[in-house]
Amino acid sequence: IFHTQDIMLSERCLLRHFSSTGFWGLVNNAGISTFGETGWLSMEKYEKFADVNLLGSIRTTLAFLPLLRKYKGRIVFMSSIIAYFTLGNGIYSMTKAAIEKFCDALRLEMKKFGVQVCIIQPGNYARFTKIQPPVSAEEIWNELSDEEKAVYNKEYVQEWANFFNSILSEGSTSGNEVVDAMVDALMSPAPKARYMVAKLKEKVLVFMCALFPTVVMDSVLSYGLSK
Repeated sequence: IFHTQDIMLSERCLLRHFSSTGFWGLVNNAGISTFGETGWLSMEKYEKFADVNLLGSIRTTLAFLPLLRKYKGRIVFMSSIIAYFTLGNGIYSMTKAAIEKFCDALRLEMKKFGVQVCIIQPGNYARFTKIQPPVSAEEIWNELSDEEKAVYNKEYVQEWANFFNSILSEGSTSGNEVVDAMVDALMSPAPKARYMVAKLKEKVLVFMCALFPTVVMDSVLSYGLSK
């Protein structure tokens, strides 16, 4: 995860060592995840996730944008299908949705410079990336404020944790498809704006979210969560 000083040093290093060949590709891959309903998470945690998942990518992109414009390069962002819906990790979903909109604006603005912007949208690769370890209901309960404990109970938290852990256990154990998509985004003469790398049922859920009215999808997701 780059901080401002790290980015400035990296940029100067690249200018010094690659001035003859140019700086052609940037991949923004930093990301962290956690579990919890909206009121369970502290403001500090929201700020941390926004800083890493969203502002970290923006910070790095802005630092290298002059070089990428100069050499007509590529910028690749790691998003997720969770940008379209949320199942217990709204904080992660929020940052990915924001990255999608940042990329949409950047992609249009960079066309006139010959810079191509691509988004990778993986499905559930939790078992491969280890981005989200299994959650502990006991730890979640102990971190809840007194106000939240007055609304929820341990049984509810345990059921949620079991549900979320079951999702994690279904994740793919190999990330080769995601890596292939990243390589294609960097090397293809005509890269896609979006690469959705997900299972069929995940893609169906995404397309349902895009096509069906919100009230319908809220009912579908609420029903799924209740089970």
